[in-house]
Amino acid sequence: MSLLDELDYLLKVNHVRPNKLKGQNFCIDQNVLDRMVEVAQLEKDDLVLEAGPGFGFLTLELLKKVKRVVAVELDTNLIKPLNEFAKLHNNLEIINKDILKLDLNDLKSTDYKIVANLPYSITSRFFKIFLNLELKPTTITVLIQKEVAERIVAKPGSMSLLAISIQLYGDPTIEEIVQKDSFYPVPKIDSAILHIKNIRKYEFEDIVSEKVFWQVVKSGFSAKRKQLHNNIKNSLHVSDELTSKIFNKSCLSKKIRAQDLKIGDWLKLAKSYQELFIDDK
Repeated sequence: MSLLDELDYLLKVNHVRPNKLKGQNFCIDQNVLDRMVEVAQLEKDDLVLEAGPGFGFLTLELLKKVKRVVAVELDTNLIKPLNEFAKLHNNLEIINKDILKLDLNDLKSTDYKIVANLPYSITSRFFKIFLNLELKPTTITVLIQKEVAERIVAKPGSMSLLAISIQLYGDPTIEEIVQKDSFYPVPKIDSAILHIKNIRKYEFEDIVSEKVFWQVVKSGFSAKRKQLHNNIKNSLHVSDELTSKIFNKSCLSKKIRAQDLKIGDWLKLAKSYQELFIDDK
């Protein structure tokens, strides 16, 4: 039986319809599931946190590789079949909760990896939460929208606030492009397997205040296609003269745009802003 046939059966038996508002697109391609497990580089003693397990197709592959899987599902319509599934696997725990509100004490471990087919609707919030936690995952392997994955791995010239907010805390790579017909219902866009390794806590205070750093970065992207100099001046309410001093101290051209900067450039810019505008007050 194909995964599509199995999904069709499970949907009918459990009287469930995919919920567009919750971004439910079930992966029905076994090759994609196998590739996700391969990319995640799982080991037998690992604990895996899975978001949105659906009917457990990916979950089953994870259970074959690791010591324990904690699968967090928001949709109450899927909890009954998932609990029945869990009765067959003593290394699986099902939690009926919003993954964005999960208490990591539920994991009962300080070392975990994330592997998930993420609902499209929560992608950005998911990364913001889990990369800023004190208890961060060691790696993240997720199936997300292709265009979002491409923004995350962008290089200077195409950088965005999203790219900076992830690359600052880890090293993201696109491991494979996944065609839209690998899902049911079929989404309008293709997806990608994104892997983030070397996840870390960034020690801002060695360079600049974390609050100031994000204040400067968000100001830099406040108006698309405008020169960074003008965005900083207008958003942070800094005089033209002082803005020029900040850019000179950072060794940056006044004509540069936000998408052209490397993370190191943002750190220099924020540090110069802090020293010239905040510390001097």
